[in-house]
Amino acid sequence: MTSQEYAFLVTATIGGAAAIGTVTARNVVHAALYLVVALASVGVTFLLLGAEFVGWVQILIYVGAIVILFLFGLMLTKAPIGRDSLDVTNRAVGAIVAALLFAGLVWMLQAAFPMGEAPVAPAAGATLDIGTAMFKDYVLPFEAVSFLLLAALIGAIVLARKDERDPR
Repeated sequence: MTSQEYAFLVTATIGGAAAIGTVTARNVVHAALYLVVALASVGVTFLLLGAEFVGWVQILIYVGAIVILFLFGLMLTKAPIGRDSLDVTNRAVGAIVAALLFAGLVWMLQAAFPMGEAPVAPAAGATLDIGTAMFKDYVLPFEAVSFLLLAALIGAIVLARKDERDPR
């Protein structure tokens, strides 16, 4: 095995453990922190595969922004955070759905990337073409998403604000 394969094995182990921790955590904040580790391991996996743009976007956008926004929303809305808020009684149904989704994912991956075939390398300049297409032709959706995230943050602040009326 090469050093890249060892690095992938370590990253996959840490990411898998963090993903399991995300769905089994009894505290919402702990689940969000496990999610940070799981998403960061996905970004590191992309970096190991040589897709630097996608890897850094994964780390900067998901780990750096989305999870922080999620934690901000938890703090501002004073959502229930303890053990009682996450206790679910339908664990068997969830396990069956998870097993079916996992089987479907394995089937799709096997159909898309058959075992024993060498992967096809992307064409030269493919990353440049993708980046140009994303930021040249589709600027408006990025601006719309940033506007919606700002509106959600302002809405969370308004919901969390205490009503300070005069008690007279």
